[in-house]
Amino acid sequence: MARILIVDDSPTEMYKLTGILEKHGHEVLKAENGADGVALARQEKPDAVLMDIVMPGLNGFQATRQLAKDPETSAIPVIVVTTKDQETDRVWSQRQGARGFIVKPLEETSLISELNAVLAG
Repeated sequence: MARILIVDDSPTEMYKLTGILEKHGHEVLKAENGADGVALARQEKPDAVLMDIVMPGLNGFQATRQLAKDPETSAIPVIVVTTKDQETDRVWSQRQGARGFIVKPLEETSLISELNAVLAG
């Protein structure tokens, strides 16, 4: 299926997301912070990125903006996966270049549905 990069500093969320994605046949790449996520996306060119927002150093908004503005990675869809569920967070995510937004705790069906939608374009 697809190669998905998870960028999240929570081992619990990383484990949960990895399990769901692998169950659905996806290959998983992992980064524990925004800077490593941007570097790995540039290097590996995944099919999509699942991006947490609240991380030390480069946060998810900043990392998403870097990926969206870089010609090498701008075609890679980013889905924000966060506990921040305000409308302003959703709008700000879109302004940074995110193509999807999911609130934690996430449900498997909503994650796969959102992922399929961004992969289909």
